[in-house]
Amino acid sequence: MAERERVVTLTGPELWDVPYLFMTGHGNVRFSDEEVKVLRRWLEQGGFLHADDDYGMDKSFRREIARVFPDHPLVEVPLSHPIYHLVYDFPKGIPKIHEHDGLPAQGFGIFLGNRLVVYYSYQTDLGDGWEDPEVHHDPPELHEAALRMGVNLFTYAVSSTR
Repeated sequence: MAERERVVTLTGPELWDVPYLFMTGHGNVRFSDEEVKVLRRWLEQGGFLHADDDYGMDKSFRREIARVFPDHPLVEVPLSHPIYHLVYDFPKGIPKIHEHDGLPAQGFGIFLGNRLVVYYSYQTDLGDGWEDPEVHHDPPELHEAALRMGVNLFTYAVSSTR
């Protein structure tokens, strides 16, 4: 693990020291009742969660995030949102990094007021695009697009101008 990465748990004290959580996976996501409450409080108090469906966690993530915010459904993030324009311009939205089912890449989110607190990258495998190019053999332009979208996400998450 790189020194700049930190693995945190939703119930650990280290959660409150980070502004940005990234989760990804292929399988079942399941939050405990305590994790649901803590995650909601952390997001309400300024945190940002980026969940990347790495082909396989869609159904469980949607179920669990609905438990966190039953009163705020996932909605498609409009192409005019700053997350697509803050540093790098993505006029067509999140880039498609890997092909699976032939579906378009989409960015969904949960908003609290005007603030995007959860960003869910779907049908893109954005996180795979962040890997060293030799891992997935992505062409340079896709690797670069994934990294640039990551810059936008992180910049938005830590920006005071949200």
